[in-house]
Amino acid sequence: MIRKLWVIAAILVCCGSQLAQAQVMKAADLEKYAKQKYGDKWLDAAANLASTLSLDKNQSLTYQQVIEAPGKTKQQLYVALNYWVTATFKDNQAITLNDKDAGCIIVSSTIDAIADHTGTLNRYIVNITPVIRLDIKDGKVRVTYTVQNYDILKAEAGGWLGALADNSKQDLRSQNFIGDGKRMKGDANDRRLYDEQWEIAKRYPFVEKDAQKRTCAKALVMTHAYSNAIIDKVEETLKNGMVGNDDDDW
Repeated sequence: MIRKLWVIAAILVCCGSQLAQAQVMKAADLEKYAKQKYGDKWLDAAANLASTLSLDKNQSLTYQQVIEAPGKTKQQLYVALNYWVTATFKDNQAITLNDKDAGCIIVSSTIDAIADHTGTLNRYIVNITPVIRLDIKDGKVRVTYTVQNYDILKAEAGGWLGALADNSKQDLRSQNFIGDGKRMKGDANDRRLYDEQWEIAKRYPFVEKDAQKRTCAKALVMTHAYSNAIIDKVEETLKNGMVGNDDDDW
């Protein structure tokens, strides 16, 4: 039993060690940023954020901001943002639309392990796949950031009391599992690891009664913090370029 839990822990640590292909900010830096801005009490931070947030008509969490870039043409802004998107999102499939004439870039890239919570019985790794849309006009860019679901990797009996669980009366192969039964990439044997998808609209703090309240509280705060990081990076790129010296004076 304990040996199996060590295997689960090793896989989850490997999974949670990166912030996926989108290197906007390292996971540790993002969590530090979130704590500095919203505090380290995730339940309180999520409740405070909920009072300022609203879900869109599709029950998704959506942020939108227009960033002014006076004196810069649509073409100049497109080139700068195309450079940033290409350098930031390493997944070849991340850029789902790149239309220079329309002035629109859309990115959808999974952010692994944006939150990690070990509960009493189970452990949850939270991934998100935000859709980031950049609409470009002369002198300004509109950033739209949308997330509808949390994609969960759940470790059955991976919590604090997992090592004390008694499975002597039931073989692992006969256990019933919640969720869709998909397996983590590279894992073909351990049925303690499986996927779930949680709709944000049906989770804390948008719904008060939630069995995974602490997991969802941290997930919301980290998702919100990541949206801020994205918007800050876009604004920095528009003002100073990707590397700080990529202007026309050369």
